[in-house]
Amino acid sequence: MSEQRSLRTRRKRKRKKRFFIAIIFLMFITAISYTGYEYMMGKQESQGRVSGDDGNDIKLDDISSKYKDEFKGVDNNDGKTNVLLLGVDQRSDETPRSDTIMIAQYDENGEKAKVASLMRDLYVNIPGHGYNKINAAFAIGGPELMRQTIKENFEIDVEYYSIIDFDGFTHIVDTLAPNGVEVDVEKNMQYKASDTNIDLKQGTQELNGEELLGYARYRSDSKGDFARVERQQEVIKLLKDEAVSLNGVMKAPRMIGTLQPYIDTNVGSGKILDLGKDLLFNPVNDIETFSLPTEDNVRNERLDYPVGLVLAHDEEKSAQDIQEFFEE
Repeated sequence: MSEQRSLRTRRKRKRKKRFFIAIIFLMFITAISYTGYEYMMGKQESQGRVSGDDGNDIKLDDISSKYKDEFKGVDNNDGKTNVLLLGVDQRSDETPRSDTIMIAQYDENGEKAKVASLMRDLYVNIPGHGYNKINAAFAIGGPELMRQTIKENFEIDVEYYSIIDFDGFTHIVDTLAPNGVEVDVEKNMQYKASDTNIDLKQGTQELNGEELLGYARYRSDSKGDFARVERQQEVIKLLKDEAVSLNGVMKAPRMIGTLQPYIDTNVGSGKILDLGKDLLFNPVNDIETFSLPTEDNVRNERLDYPVGLVLAHDEEKSAQDIQEFFEE
């Protein structure tokens, strides 16, 4: 009698075990299906927005990295991943200069994330081309010359680059936060040009992608680029909070699919998955930020055309400051 009860108990346990395995398997399949569906929806949305010179839609599979083969990124082999982040306005007919220049570092050992902003008017030596504003390096020689310029002036190596068009930024924000991102706008901000229209009112409000881009790009005040860099770093932190939320994680596949036409990067999908996994399971509480030039090491100088107004600085001190920031 006791053997029969024991046999029934074992069978019941096996049924329960099979049941839980089936549930886990079903959840796994559902997650894969959802991810695939969201990714394809993002791709379809992007294909509807992007057109070639002949007016026909560009297939995402045909979009590849323009600069990957010529970029000679350096792996520091110290557990830290350095990525050169460049924001470019492709809406202008002129040769694009990088409006936003950042070096992002993720330290997988210390679980730290850092972002250093290099102001676009920073006066530096561009290898083979002499002194100019740092954003001229991208216009002259793309991300590889920008990498060389950063190495030449600050002794900082980067392994990867990511160039994002401003249209891509707005789509990321609108996909990640369809109801907008809450921002405390510190003052009224108005600026209008041929391809830019910023009109924000003071106060806490939800900003959509286009408005958040305007907030990050605004520099028509007494602090100029210093204030703009502060706002750009603030926006990165706000988007990081959105991305690591449950809602953000669920929308990640669609966001990646939406982003593809607007980004040029040599970061492979495997590396993206590795970094994403690390950040999800070992989330970074805060992003440390830094800006060059520092306010105690800068002077405005006006040079002959076509260079114009630049941010001059003590180059040795700037190199020392940014190295210390990334080494801490």
